[in-house]
Amino acid sequence: MIDERDFLQRAHVDQTTLEVWIRESWICPASTTPERAFTDTDLARANLILDLKHNMGVNDEGLDVILHLIDQMHGLRRALSDALASLREHGKGGS
Repeated sequence: MIDERDFLQRAHVDQTTLEVWIRESWICPASTTPERAFTDTDLARANLILDLKHNMGVNDEGLDVILHLIDQMHGLRRALSDALASLREHGKGGS
């Protein structure tokens, strides 16, 4: 886990920016009290947000859509992986 101060330094963002990202649910810290904790995935997501905003010119509304689609894609990948694992397990026990 990454503490908030370290996250801000490593992500190269200020406190105000982080608060906006959390309010928009673009970054979701693992805990909220007493100290917020972040993961390496949160840090990668922060880098993606900065890249989309600053290097590709994506506005906040577009960023919201992109991040939502990425979250859906990851959810579908997990569901597919779980389904395949279940099929493999079922296949081993059957015929």
